[in-house]
Amino acid sequence: MTGPQTLNVAATRVGTRALGPGVRSVVWVQGCPFCCAGCLAPEWIPERPARRADPDELAAELLADPQVTGVTLSGGEPMSQAAGLARLVRRARLLRDVSVVCFTGYRLERLRSRPPAPGVPELLAAVDVLIDGTYVAALDDGRGLRGSSNQRVHHLTGRLTECGYDFEGRPRDVEIAVEGPEALLVGVPPRGFPAAFTRAVDVVRARHAAAHTHTSGGAPEQEGRS
Repeated sequence: MTGPQTLNVAATRVGTRALGPGVRSVVWVQGCPFCCAGCLAPEWIPERPARRADPDELAAELLADPQVTGVTLSGGEPMSQAAGLARLVRRARLLRDVSVVCFTGYRLERLRSRPPAPGVPELLAAVDVLIDGTYVAALDDGRGLRGSSNQRVHHLTGRLTECGYDFEGRPRDVEIAVEGPEALLVGVPPRGFPAAFTRAVDVVRARHAAAHTHTSGGAPEQEGRS
């Protein structure tokens, strides 16, 4: 299935408390024009085919857990797929009155004056909290939901202004979702955590490969990246 609103999805997570207030579902899109040094997910930067998803079907998938009260959009660069994500949000809100948090490397002023892709105004109109700006490793202060202190938190609506969630100063927390040999890091991690996480995943994969070689007597099978 392809079309102007078909989403190219790197990963999803249904039900997390690590990327915004309450229980949320997350969609990470594939492809980003910024290539920030120290990016947490460099494998999601290339503009390559990943999972093709219809926004309406994906909305239902993200809200499969009845506890989910919000959706977080990340990547990759969400504004590169703004039309599809705007449709996803519209569909999700027909199913449930969810809040929407969105990350972007673009500044809000640029998004409003020179939208980089179709659907940007529609997506901005649907977003409650926008976290803008590229990641700068030297400005990573280990606090809040933004990755570095140059990034700004914009409450585009009043929906989450009084929810008690400190987007800029709260201690960071992450979740690790493990599915077979695959591991997904969910959240904005504390400084130093991504490197430790990668080392731990490499150790587990090496043990998995060694165990597979021992039991099968053959070469270890290839594993996908986390």
